[in-house]
Amino acid sequence: MSIRPVKRLIKAKPTLEGAGVHLRRAFGFGNTSDFDPFLLLDDFRNENPEDYLAGFPWHPHRGIETITYVLAGTVEHGDSLGNHGAIAAGDVQWMTAGSGIIHQEMPKGDRTGRMHGFQLWANLPSSLKMTAPRYQEVKAPDIPVATDDDGTSVRIVCGNFRGVKGPVDGVAAEPMYLDVSVPPGKRKTLPVETTRHAFAYVFAGAGKFCNASGPLSVPTEGVGWADTEPPAEAENRSLVLFDRGDEVTVQADENGIRFLLVSGQPLEEPVAWYGPIVMNTQEQLREAFRELDRGTFLRNAAHG
Repeated sequence: MSIRPVKRLIKAKPTLEGAGVHLRRAFGFGNTSDFDPFLLLDDFRNENPEDYLAGFPWHPHRGIETITYVLAGTVEHGDSLGNHGAIAAGDVQWMTAGSGIIHQEMPKGDRTGRMHGFQLWANLPSSLKMTAPRYQEVKAPDIPVATDDDGTSVRIVCGNFRGVKGPVDGVAAEPMYLDVSVPPGKRKTLPVETTRHAFAYVFAGAGKFCNASGPLSVPTEGVGWADTEPPAEAENRSLVLFDRGDEVTVQADENGIRFLLVSGQPLEEPVAWYGPIVMNTQEQLREAFRELDRGTFLRNAAHG
C-alpha cells in the first residue's frame, strides 16, 4: 500500500458569486487538470444573511454536474423544466445539467442566520455532454454512515467505501464523495483508488495529512510564499490536493478534524469553459451561447 503524498495545500479564497453571495472558492476557473474530472469547489458557509440571501438567480448550465451538500440552513431551487424543492441540513442535490437547464438556487439561513454548504462541479465526458438533464435529491437519513471503533465516522454520499455504497448513482466520473470526521488525536488511513485524482477539503478542526516521508510540509499558494514558513497543518477552509497512491492518512489534532474526501476518474478530455457552461471545443461553447440568445438552449425534459 502506498500513502498519497500531498501535492499542494490551497486556502479557499473569498469570492463574490451569483447576485452577490459571499463565499470561498477552493479551486475553479483556471487550470483544473489536477482535479479532473472536477472543475470547481465552492464553500458557501456564512453567518450573515445579507451576504447570501440574494442567492443565485436564473442561470444556465450545460455539460456538467453540480453537487450541492447542505450542512445548515436550506437551499430552495427551481428550474425551467418545472422542478422545484428545497434541500436542508445533511441533504444532497446532484444535478446532471447535460444538454442544458436553466435554474435558480436561493439559500435561506437557519433560525440563527447560518447558511452552510458546499457546491462541487463535476465535468461530463464528451459522450454525455448532451444527455438529458437529471436530478438526484438525497435526504440526510438516506446517506449511510460508516462508524469505526475509534470513533471515526464517514458519511458516504457517493461511491463505495469499505463495502457501503452511497445513494447517488449513475454518475459519469464514478466519484467518491465522503464527509469524514476523525476524533481528537486519532490517526486514520482511508483507501483511494490509485488511478483517481483526489483531494480533501477541511472545514472543521485541523490535522496533518501525512505521507511516507513525514507530515504535510508544502507552502500555501500565493505571492511570496517562498519567503514564508510552510504550514505544518491543514486547517479550516484548506484544500489538500493529493498525488498518486492508494490511501490517504490523516492525523487529527486535539480538536479533531472534519473534511470532505473527494476522488474521481480523470476524463483527460479538452475543456472549453465559460461561466456555467463547459464543453470540449470553443465552437461548442459558442453554439451554446448562440442557442441561449435564440431561445433554443433547452432540449430535453428532466427525469429522475
